[in-house]
Amino acid sequence: MGIFDEIKKKLSHEFIDIIEWLDNTNDTIVHRFERYQNEIKNEAQLIVREGQVAVFINEGQLADVFKPGTYTLNTQNLPILATLKGWKYGFNSPFKAEVYFVSSRLFTDEKWGTKNPITLNDDRFGFVEVRAFGTYAFKINDAGKFITDIVGTDSHFTNYEINEHLKSLISTRFTDTIGEANLPIELYAANTNELSETCLEVMNPEFNSVGISLEKFFIENVSMPEDLKKEIFEYSRLNKLDLDKLTKFKAAKAMEVAAANESGAAGAGIGMGMGFAMAQQMGTLFNQQTQTTTTTNQSTPTGAVPPPLPNQVQYFYAANGQQAGPVNYDALKSLFGNRTINANTLIWKQGMTNWSSLQSVPELQNLLGSVPPPLPNN
Repeated sequence: MGIFDEIKKKLSHEFIDIIEWLDNTNDTIVHRFERYQNEIKNEAQLIVREGQVAVFINEGQLADVFKPGTYTLNTQNLPILATLKGWKYGFNSPFKAEVYFVSSRLFTDEKWGTKNPITLNDDRFGFVEVRAFGTYAFKINDAGKFITDIVGTDSHFTNYEINEHLKSLISTRFTDTIGEANLPIELYAANTNELSETCLEVMNPEFNSVGISLEKFFIENVSMPEDLKKEIFEYSRLNKLDLDKLTKFKAAKAMEVAAANESGAAGAGIGMGMGFAMAQQMGTLFNQQTQTTTTTNQSTPTGAVPPPLPNQVQYFYAANGQQAGPVNYDALKSLFGNRTINANTLIWKQGMTNWSSLQSVPELQNLLGSVPPPLPNN
């Protein structure tokens, strides 16, 4: 064997004969196949395993893309690269190209969450702030587009690098989606499955635009401030009984607080009287409702429906210069009995043009005899 044959043999071994990538990591998305001066031998073997895609880049331009299989690299298997290189009739010498292996497997259990609270406008509670978090799964569905648009010349690209971009995209689209849903605030946490499916549909086109497929999207929790939770729970419990009762209950609590703040111990006593009167009123309404239900169940024939109960007159009254009420006749009688109000207290009900003293309202004059006069002086 001559000296030139030895040199030729030695040089041939410096070029790559087999191009493959064995992934021993769980987070690598793109790996660039490294070799001396990017030179690949003619008729070299390309091995692409399941869960991989091989992408050839020539001087920054996307060339050929190979799915799983074994290939012999020549002009027949490299049609785009052959065109870029100007190979018309085949080639015998080594050629230069960058080879990227892209993982096409499913990347699961990726975390997302809202960095800042999301402000929503609820019809009952006004502006409220919520947070959300969950998981998602994605895979690369267009390796060429993903490399040109996202990876660039990065030789080792991991899911951590793309996750920061994806989480920002998810947070933005999630905010838009739940804002447009316009649900009552307590229903966001109860409809996470429906919201997850809607978000998946909304986000997938933007993921696809960079060669990524959003395969799964889950909302695990939608949280809100604790004080808002308590108010929602209270509202839900009382609303099951009667919405009118809830309004009166809130009014009684507000009057107690206002009385305590404005006039100290005296105000606290007035507030307690109002609270007791309101509690008595609510108890009376509840008892009436229970008795009506019991009587109906016992005496109403099957198929018969009793007429509705007549509406009770509601009265407003003045206390410490503030409007209070409405309360019904029984509650007003209790207030008169414990001297929270008196004959000169201003009263108003629907149908009256102006406020009038209690003693001038005809149906209330019988209250005047329910309280004994003061003892005579000795």
